[in-house]
Amino acid sequence: MSRPIRLSLPSKGRLSDDALNFLSACGFNIYKPNPRQYEASIPALPGVTVLFQRPTDIVISVRNGSVDFGITGLDVLTEHGGPNGAILPIHTALGFGLCTLNVIVPEAWTDVNKMADLRHKQVELARPLRVATKYPNATAPFFAGQGLTDVTFIEAEGTLEIAPTIGYADLIADLVSSGQTLRDNRLKPLADGRIIASQAVLIANRAALKDHPAVLPIARQLLEFIEAYQRAQNNVSIFANMRGESPEAIAALVFAQATLGGLNGPTISRIIHRDGDPNWYDLHIVVHRDKLFAAINELRPIGGSGVVVAPVTYIFEEEPPRYKAMLAALK
Repeated sequence: MSRPIRLSLPSKGRLSDDALNFLSACGFNIYKPNPRQYEASIPALPGVTVLFQRPTDIVISVRNGSVDFGITGLDVLTEHGGPNGAILPIHTALGFGLCTLNVIVPEAWTDVNKMADLRHKQVELARPLRVATKYPNATAPFFAGQGLTDVTFIEAEGTLEIAPTIGYADLIADLVSSGQTLRDNRLKPLADGRIIASQAVLIANRAALKDHPAVLPIARQLLEFIEAYQRAQNNVSIFANMRGESPEAIAALVFAQATLGGLNGPTISRIIHRDGDPNWYDLHIVVHRDKLFAAINELRPIGGSGVVVAPVTYIFEEEPPRYKAMLAALK
Protein backbone atom coordinates (compact mmCIF):
# COMPACT_ATOMS: atom_id res chain seq x y z
CA MET A 1 0.00 0.00 0.00
CA SER A 2 1.21 3.53 -0.78
CA ARG A 3 1.60 5.77 2.22
CA PRO A 4 -1.23 8.28 2.87
CA ILE A 5 -0.87 11.91 1.86
CA ARG A 6 -1.69 14.20 4.78
CA LEU A 7 -2.91 17.78 4.93
CA SER A 8 -3.06 19.45 8.36
CA LEU A 9 -5.49 22.27 9.15
CA PRO A 10 -5.90 24.40 12.27
CA SER A 11 -8.01 22.54 14.80
CA LYS A 12 -10.00 25.39 16.33
CA GLY A 13 -10.60 29.11 16.42
CA ARG A 14 -11.12 31.66 13.67
CA LEU A 15 -8.17 30.40 11.62
CA SER A 16 -9.77 26.96 11.55
CA ASP A 17 -13.14 28.29 10.40
CA ASP A 18 -11.55 30.52 7.79
CA ALA A 19 -9.40 27.68 6.43
CA LEU A 20 -12.41 25.36 6.07
CA ASN A 21 -14.48 28.08 4.36
CA PHE A 22 -11.62 29.02 2.05
CA LEU A 23 -10.94 25.45 0.95
CA SER A 24 -14.65 24.88 0.39
CA ALA A 25 -14.84 27.99 -1.80
CA CYS A 26 -11.85 26.67 -3.78
CA GLY A 27 -13.69 23.38 -4.42
CA PHE A 28 -12.19 21.32 -1.59
CA ASN A 29 -15.04 20.57 0.79
CA ILE A 30 -13.92 18.85 3.99
CA TYR A 31 -15.93 15.77 4.94
CA LYS A 32 -15.85 15.31 8.72
CA PRO A 33 -18.80 13.15 9.85
CA ASN A 34 -17.82 13.29 13.52
CA PRO A 35 -16.94 16.77 14.82
CA ARG A 36 -14.94 15.22 17.67
CA GLN A 37 -12.61 13.38 15.31
CA TYR A 38 -9.24 14.86 14.40
CA GLU A 39 -9.28 13.28 10.96
CA ALA A 40 -11.33 14.00 7.84
CA SER A 41 -11.28 13.64 4.05
CA ILE A 42 -11.65 15.75 0.91
CA PRO A 43 -13.90 14.10 -1.71
CA ALA A 44 -12.19 16.13 -4.46
CA LEU A 45 -8.80 14.78 -3.32
CA PRO A 46 -9.51 11.09 -2.62
CA GLY A 47 -5.90 10.27 -1.80
CA VAL A 48 -5.60 12.90 0.94
CA THR A 49 -6.25 12.54 4.67
CA VAL A 50 -7.02 15.74 6.58
CA LEU A 51 -5.70 16.14 10.12
CA PHE A 52 -6.53 18.89 12.61
CA GLN A 53 -3.73 20.30 14.75
CA ARG A 54 -2.63 23.46 16.51
CA PRO A 55 -0.91 25.93 14.10
CA THR A 56 2.45 25.35 15.80
CA ASP A 57 2.08 21.58 15.57
CA ILE A 58 1.23 21.88 11.87
CA VAL A 59 4.58 23.54 11.20
CA ILE A 60 6.45 20.94 13.24
CA SER A 61 4.63 18.04 11.55
CA VAL A 62 5.35 19.36 8.05
CA ARG A 63 8.95 20.06 9.03
CA ASN A 64 9.57 16.51 10.26
CA GLY A 65 7.74 14.93 7.31
CA SER A 66 4.89 13.24 9.16
CA VAL A 67 2.53 15.60 7.29
CA ASP A 68 2.93 16.59 3.64
CA PHE A 69 0.91 19.84 3.50
CA GLY A 70 -0.40 22.31 6.04
CA ILE A 71 -2.19 25.61 6.39
CA THR A 72 -0.93 27.80 9.21
CA GLY A 73 0.03 31.42 9.87
CA LEU A 74 3.14 33.03 8.44
CA ASP A 75 3.97 34.19 11.97
CA VAL A 76 4.00 30.59 13.23
CA LEU A 77 5.99 29.41 10.22
CA THR A 78 8.60 32.12 10.78
CA GLU A 79 8.94 31.19 14.44
CA HIS A 80 8.96 27.39 14.16
CA GLY A 81 9.94 26.64 10.56
CA GLY A 82 13.53 25.80 11.40
CA PRO A 83 16.73 26.72 9.56
CA ASN A 84 17.22 23.64 7.36
CA GLY A 85 14.72 24.35 4.57
CA ALA A 86 12.65 21.22 5.24
CA ILE A 87 9.50 23.31 4.75
CA LEU A 88 8.68 24.88 1.40
CA PRO A 89 6.03 27.65 1.51
CA ILE A 90 4.10 27.07 -1.72
CA HIS A 91 1.44 29.78 -1.30
CA THR A 92 2.13 32.66 1.06
CA ALA A 93 -0.98 34.82 0.46
CA LEU A 94 -4.16 32.84 1.09
CA GLY A 95 -5.86 36.07 2.12
CA PHE A 96 -7.22 35.21 5.58
CA GLY A 97 -5.82 35.10 9.10
CA LEU A 98 -4.49 38.63 8.68
CA CYS A 99 -2.52 40.10 11.59
CA THR A 100 0.84 41.67 12.35
CA LEU A 101 3.59 40.88 14.83
CA ASN A 102 4.54 44.18 16.42
CA VAL A 103 6.80 45.71 19.04
CA ILE A 104 4.46 47.16 21.68
CA VAL A 105 5.28 49.52 24.55
CA PRO A 106 3.27 51.15 27.37
CA GLU A 107 1.37 54.31 26.45
CA ALA A 108 3.11 55.92 29.43
CA TRP A 109 6.33 55.85 27.42
CA THR A 110 5.40 59.09 25.70
CA ASP A 111 8.95 59.63 24.48
CA VAL A 112 9.12 56.21 22.80
CA ASN A 113 7.36 56.04 19.42
CA LYS A 114 9.97 54.42 17.17
CA MET A 115 12.48 51.60 17.52
CA ALA A 116 15.35 54.10 17.74
CA ASP A 117 13.75 55.58 20.85
CA LEU A 118 14.27 52.27 22.65
CA ARG A 119 18.01 52.97 22.75
CA HIS A 120 17.36 56.04 24.88
CA LYS A 121 15.01 54.07 27.10
CA GLN A 122 17.72 51.45 27.53
CA VAL A 123 20.16 54.12 28.70
CA GLU A 124 17.54 55.53 31.04
CA LEU A 125 16.87 52.11 32.60
CA ALA A 126 20.63 51.34 32.83
CA ARG A 127 20.01 47.66 32.08
CA PRO A 128 18.99 45.42 29.20
CA LEU A 129 15.45 45.84 27.91
CA ARG A 130 13.15 42.93 28.78
CA VAL A 131 10.81 41.85 25.97
CA ALA A 132 8.05 39.29 26.59
CA THR A 133 7.02 37.39 23.46
CA LYS A 134 5.76 34.11 22.09
CA TYR A 135 7.97 34.68 19.05
CA PRO A 136 11.61 34.97 20.20
CA ASN A 137 13.03 33.46 16.98
CA ALA A 138 11.29 36.10 14.87
CA THR A 139 11.69 38.97 17.33
CA ALA A 140 15.38 38.71 18.23
CA PRO A 141 16.70 39.19 14.65
CA PHE A 142 14.39 42.17 14.22
CA PHE A 143 15.78 43.88 17.31
CA ALA A 144 19.33 43.04 16.24
CA GLY A 145 18.65 44.60 12.86
CA GLN A 146 17.66 47.79 14.65
CA GLY A 147 20.96 47.82 16.53
CA LEU A 148 19.34 46.65 19.77
CA THR A 149 21.44 43.71 20.92
CA ASP A 150 21.48 44.22 24.69
CA VAL A 151 17.97 42.78 25.08
CA THR A 152 16.59 39.95 27.21
CA PHE A 153 13.79 38.00 25.53
CA ILE A 154 11.33 36.37 27.91
CA GLU A 155 9.39 33.50 26.32
CA ALA A 156 5.83 33.62 27.55
CA GLU A 157 2.49 32.02 26.78
CA GLY A 158 -1.01 33.24 27.43
CA THR A 159 -1.86 36.92 27.76
CA LEU A 160 1.17 39.15 27.22
CA GLU A 161 -0.55 42.52 27.59
CA ILE A 162 -0.27 42.33 31.37
CA ALA A 163 3.54 41.86 31.34
CA PRO A 164 4.55 45.56 31.50
CA THR A 165 1.93 46.25 34.17
CA ILE A 166 3.06 43.55 36.58
CA GLY A 167 6.71 44.19 35.80
CA TYR A 168 8.16 40.97 34.45
CA ALA A 169 8.87 42.70 31.11
CA ASP A 170 9.31 46.28 29.92
CA LEU A 171 7.58 45.78 26.58
CA ILE A 172 6.13 43.00 24.45
CA ALA A 173 6.22 41.68 20.90
CA ASP A 174 2.84 40.24 20.07
CA LEU A 175 0.21 39.83 17.37
CA VAL A 176 -2.10 42.72 16.58
CA SER A 177 -5.31 42.58 14.58
CA SER A 178 -7.75 45.40 15.42
CA GLY A 179 -5.59 46.95 18.15
CA GLN A 180 -8.50 47.26 20.58
CA THR A 181 -6.89 44.95 23.15
CA LEU A 182 -3.81 47.16 23.17
CA ARG A 183 -5.85 50.28 23.74
CA ASP A 184 -7.77 48.58 26.54
CA ASN A 185 -4.46 47.77 28.25
CA ARG A 186 -2.88 51.19 27.60
CA LEU A 187 -0.31 49.88 25.16
CA LYS A 188 0.77 51.17 21.76
CA PRO A 189 2.63 49.63 18.79
CA LEU A 190 5.76 51.44 17.63
CA ALA A 191 5.43 53.17 14.27
CA ASP A 192 8.27 51.19 12.69
CA GLY A 193 7.94 48.15 14.95
CA ARG A 194 6.19 45.77 12.58
CA ILE A 195 8.14 42.51 12.61
CA ILE A 196 5.90 40.40 10.36
CA ALA A 197 2.76 41.07 8.32
CA SER A 198 1.15 37.67 8.70
CA GLN A 199 -1.62 35.75 7.00
CA ALA A 200 -2.48 32.13 6.30
CA VAL A 201 0.03 30.22 4.17
CA LEU A 202 0.09 26.81 2.49
CA ILE A 203 3.26 24.88 3.26
CA ALA A 204 4.68 21.55 2.12
CA ASN A 205 7.44 19.15 3.10
CA ARG A 206 10.23 19.64 0.59
CA ALA A 207 11.43 16.02 0.67
CA ALA A 208 7.91 14.70 0.10
CA LEU A 209 7.49 16.90 -2.98
CA LYS A 210 10.76 15.59 -4.40
CA ASP A 211 10.64 11.93 -3.38
CA HIS A 212 6.98 10.88 -3.16
CA PRO A 213 5.48 10.67 -6.68
CA ALA A 214 1.88 11.11 -5.48
CA VAL A 215 2.52 14.34 -3.56
CA LEU A 216 3.47 16.59 -6.48
CA PRO A 217 0.15 16.14 -8.35
CA ILE A 218 -1.74 17.00 -5.16
CA ALA A 219 0.35 20.15 -4.81
CA ARG A 220 -0.50 21.10 -8.37
CA GLN A 221 -4.23 20.53 -7.88
CA LEU A 222 -4.27 22.56 -4.67
CA LEU A 223 -2.39 25.45 -6.26
CA GLU A 224 -4.35 25.24 -9.50
CA PHE A 225 -7.72 25.66 -7.82
CA ILE A 226 -6.59 28.11 -5.14
CA GLU A 227 -5.03 30.43 -7.70
CA ALA A 228 -7.98 30.11 -10.09
CA TYR A 229 -10.41 30.91 -7.26
CA GLN A 230 -8.39 33.90 -6.04
CA ARG A 231 -7.96 35.21 -9.57
CA ALA A 232 -11.72 35.09 -10.12
CA GLN A 233 -12.81 36.84 -6.94
CA ASN A 234 -12.36 40.37 -8.22
CA ASN A 235 -14.00 39.71 -11.58
CA VAL A 236 -17.51 39.32 -12.99
CA SER A 237 -18.90 37.96 -16.25
CA ILE A 238 -21.00 40.28 -18.40
CA PHE A 239 -23.36 38.97 -21.08
CA ALA A 240 -25.12 41.41 -23.39
CA ASN A 241 -27.17 41.36 -26.58
CA MET A 242 -25.80 43.54 -29.36
CA ARG A 243 -26.91 44.25 -32.89
CA GLY A 244 -24.25 44.57 -35.58
CA GLU A 245 -23.18 43.64 -39.07
CA SER A 246 -20.59 41.11 -37.92
CA PRO A 247 -18.64 39.91 -34.85
CA GLU A 248 -15.69 41.94 -36.08
CA ALA A 249 -17.77 45.13 -36.26
CA ILE A 250 -19.02 44.62 -32.71
CA ALA A 251 -15.49 43.83 -31.50
CA ALA A 252 -14.29 47.11 -32.99
CA LEU A 253 -16.90 48.98 -30.95
CA VAL A 254 -15.87 47.07 -27.82
CA PHE A 255 -12.16 47.71 -28.28
CA ALA A 256 -12.84 51.42 -28.66
CA GLN A 257 -14.00 51.51 -25.02
CA ALA A 258 -11.71 51.83 -22.02
CA THR A 259 -13.14 48.99 -19.92
CA LEU A 260 -14.62 46.34 -22.20
CA GLY A 261 -11.53 44.48 -23.43
CA GLY A 262 -12.09 41.33 -21.35
CA LEU A 263 -9.27 38.94 -20.46
CA ASN A 264 -7.93 38.61 -24.03
CA GLY A 265 -10.87 40.10 -25.90
CA PRO A 266 -14.64 39.62 -26.12
CA THR A 267 -16.39 36.40 -27.04
CA ILE A 268 -19.07 37.13 -29.65
CA SER A 269 -21.53 34.54 -30.94
CA ARG A 270 -24.60 34.74 -33.14
CA ILE A 271 -28.04 34.74 -31.51
CA ILE A 272 -30.77 32.72 -33.21
CA HIS A 273 -33.30 35.53 -33.00
CA ARG A 274 -36.99 34.70 -32.82
CA ASP A 275 -37.69 37.19 -35.65
CA GLY A 276 -35.03 35.71 -37.89
CA ASP A 277 -32.86 38.82 -37.75
CA PRO A 278 -29.29 37.58 -38.50
CA ASN A 279 -27.59 40.65 -37.02
CA TRP A 280 -28.07 39.90 -33.31
CA TYR A 281 -25.07 38.71 -31.32
CA ASP A 282 -24.29 37.71 -27.75
CA LEU A 283 -21.29 39.43 -26.20
CA HIS A 284 -19.41 37.91 -23.26
CA ILE A 285 -16.61 39.68 -21.42
CA VAL A 286 -14.95 39.40 -18.02
CA VAL A 287 -14.25 42.69 -16.21
CA HIS A 288 -12.86 43.68 -12.85
CA ARG A 289 -15.62 44.07 -10.27
CA ASP A 290 -14.54 47.65 -9.53
CA LYS A 291 -15.10 48.52 -13.19
CA LEU A 292 -18.59 47.02 -13.49
CA PHE A 293 -20.43 50.35 -13.40
CA ALA A 294 -18.10 51.84 -16.00
CA ALA A 295 -18.52 48.76 -18.21
CA ILE A 296 -22.32 49.01 -18.12
CA ASN A 297 -22.13 52.69 -19.01
CA GLU A 298 -19.85 51.90 -21.95
CA LEU A 299 -22.07 49.09 -23.24
CA ARG A 300 -25.24 51.15 -23.51
CA PRO A 301 -24.03 53.76 -26.04
CA ILE A 302 -22.74 51.03 -28.38
CA GLY A 303 -26.03 49.13 -28.33
CA GLY A 304 -25.66 46.69 -25.44
CA SER A 305 -29.00 45.50 -24.04
CA GLY A 306 -30.36 42.67 -21.91
CA VAL A 307 -27.18 42.87 -19.82
CA VAL A 308 -26.66 39.97 -17.39
CA VAL A 309 -23.92 40.01 -14.77
CA ALA A 310 -22.76 36.78 -13.10
CA PRO A 311 -20.03 35.94 -10.58
CA VAL A 312 -16.89 34.15 -11.74
CA THR A 313 -15.86 31.10 -9.71
CA TYR A 314 -12.51 30.24 -11.30
CA ILE A 315 -10.15 31.72 -13.87
CA PHE A 316 -7.55 29.15 -14.90
CA GLU A 317 -4.32 30.10 -16.61
CA GLU A 318 -2.22 27.81 -18.79
CA GLU A 319 0.04 27.00 -15.82
CA PRO A 320 -0.35 28.03 -12.17
CA PRO A 321 2.46 30.55 -11.53
CA ARG A 322 3.03 29.32 -7.99
CA TYR A 323 3.33 25.73 -9.19
CA LYS A 324 6.07 26.78 -11.59
CA ALA A 325 7.76 28.69 -8.78
CA MET A 326 7.53 25.59 -6.57
CA LEU A 327 9.16 23.39 -9.19
CA ALA A 328 11.97 25.91 -9.58
CA ALA A 329 12.50 25.97 -5.80
CA LEU A 330 12.77 22.18 -5.73
CA LYS A 331 15.66 22.07 -8.20
